[in-house]
Amino acid sequence: MAKHVKRRSQKAGLPPGTLVHIGRERTQGVKITAIEYSPETYQELVLGIEEACALKKEKGVVTWIDVEGINQVDVLSRLGECFNIHSLVLEDILNTNQRPKVEDYGDYLYIVLKMLYAKSDGIDITTEQVSIILGETYVISFQEGIEGDTFNGIREHLKVATGRLRSMGADYLAYTLIDSVVDNYFAIMEMLGEEVDDLEDELVASPERQTLESIHNLKSTMIFLRRSVWPLREVIGTLERGESRLIQPSSRIYLRDVYDHTIQVIDTIETYRDMLSGMVDIYLSSVSNRLNEVMKVLTIVSTIFIPLTFIVGLYGMNFRYMPELSSRWGYPVVLLIMLLVALSMVMYFRRKKWI
Repeated sequence: MAKHVKRRSQKAGLPPGTLVHIGRERTQGVKITAIEYSPETYQELVLGIEEACALKKEKGVVTWIDVEGINQVDVLSRLGECFNIHSLVLEDILNTNQRPKVEDYGDYLYIVLKMLYAKSDGIDITTEQVSIILGETYVISFQEGIEGDTFNGIREHLKVATGRLRSMGADYLAYTLIDSVVDNYFAIMEMLGEEVDDLEDELVASPERQTLESIHNLKSTMIFLRRSVWPLREVIGTLERGESRLIQPSSRIYLRDVYDHTIQVIDTIETYRDMLSGMVDIYLSSVSNRLNEVMKVLTIVSTIFIPLTFIVGLYGMNFRYMPELSSRWGYPVVLLIMLLVALSMVMYFRRKKWI
């Protein structure tokens, strides 16, 4: 569980558009990286807020401003003034509890995504909000920066002059950022798939109380993933339909591919949820069967000892004129009879295949 998380209740009573950071605190300061590129040129700079505001939006040159760390309200407020970003958008950027969505503000699109990270055990999944503002010639991305930089791989691709990314516009860059987030979902699904397979093997071999706890934790993870990924289908569908002039026809086919990937991830999550629900039923059935086996053994033992207890109780009445009490062979004969009764009952149970 993340510490130092500001809750939404802090905004209670404040007017719309009030900038308050809601989310995990970042110990480092805000880092602003700017990349300007065209088919012939590439330049990467680490800038201050005023230098980022001074960047020129030249035609034919795509500008990507990546803001890592969103806990400093004054920095985001200044950046919003420079790029004419609506206060409600800035408010949503600062509130890291947003669901994935896309909003069209005419001159730019505002897109919210959820980046997922898995720890080594594959079950503990953390999420980081990624906000993207797509303009005609620029893209501004906002990362919480808690788990590290999400888009290092894209920066490496931009350095290659022969790549498609350098020759396309800002909309293709936005697609690439979205695709990077969605592709990471598949890595998460593979890790969770291995966890589900291990649980299946454990459930068949020797289910324990810990197994049920693991199933419950994994089900909670699936619910969390569904909440983070499911709305993304609508986001990608809106972009892919081309309802905004900022999305060029050449980029829609790539967005269609991301849409297909999103559907695959959602189907995988639903499949795992169904499997885990079935595992709970299997676990309960297995526990019930084990209990039945124990009860069967106890019942058989009790049934065998019922006639033996009757015989012992009969000769334990201690009447004076019981003929067997004075017999020299009475004791071994009674023991032999008890043994024969027990053996005959065991043979009968075996013939009925009860044991």
